[in-house]
Amino acid sequence: MARLAPSILSCDFSRLKEQLQAAQRGGAEIIHLDVMDGHFVPNMTFGPLIVEAVRKILPDGLLDVHLMVEEPAKYINDFTAAGADFLSFHAETVPDFDRVINLLRSSGLRPAVALCPGTPVSAIENVLHKLDMVLLMTVNPGFGGQRFIPGMERKISELKKSIQQRGLSVEIEIDGGIQQNNIEFLASRGATIIVAGSLVFSDHDRIEATVRSLTERIRPF
Repeated sequence: MARLAPSILSCDFSRLKEQLQAAQRGGAEIIHLDVMDGHFVPNMTFGPLIVEAVRKILPDGLLDVHLMVEEPAKYINDFTAAGADFLSFHAETVPDFDRVINLLRSSGLRPAVALCPGTPVSAIENVLHKLDMVLLMTVNPGFGGQRFIPGMERKISELKKSIQQRGLSVEIEIDGGIQQNNIEFLASRGATIIVAGSLVFSDHDRIEATVRSLTERIRPF
C-alpha cells in the first residue's frame, strides 16, 4: 500500500499548524521535512527547531527528515532529540555508509539513504539490508516545484526488483515532480511513500480534500 508524505517545504509557514492538521485529517500519516544546508545543495531551509515544532503539532505523526547536508552524522543527535522518525542522508555525502547507518539505528531512528538522480541503485546494494527506506530523488535536489525527470520510473522498478529478490522489507520513497497526472503511475511502479509538496499545499483551502483524494488514489498499489 502506497502512502502520501506531504512536504512542509510548500506550506505557508505562518499557517503551519493549521495546514499540517488539515493534511492529517485528510489521512496523511507521514510528514516530509527537507533540511538543506546551502552547501550540499545551493538552497537553505530549516533545522531541528522546525522538526521539533512539527512534532508538537502532530505528536502521533511519522516525521520523515531528509538531510540534504554535508557531514550528516554531525546532526543525528539534534534531529533525534527534535522528534524525527525516519532520517535519510545522501549517499553522495559520505564515504562510509555503515557508520552513519549504525549511528542512526543506535539513536532509535529509522535509517534511510537518499540517492540523487544520477546516482545508481547499485551504490547502496551492500547496505540495502540495513535500511528501512531508500529515498530516490526524481528531480535534482535543492528546489521545490521542479518537473519529474523522465526515466526515473525505471530506477524505481529496479530498486523494487532488488528488494523483492532479496526478500527485504524496505520502503521506496520518491521525491520530486509529483503531479496529478503521474502519481498513480509511480505508485504502480513500486513507490511506497510518495512525497508531494506544491501538489498538496498549493490550494490552501483544499489541503484536507487534496490529501484524502491523493491517498485514495495511491492506496491500492
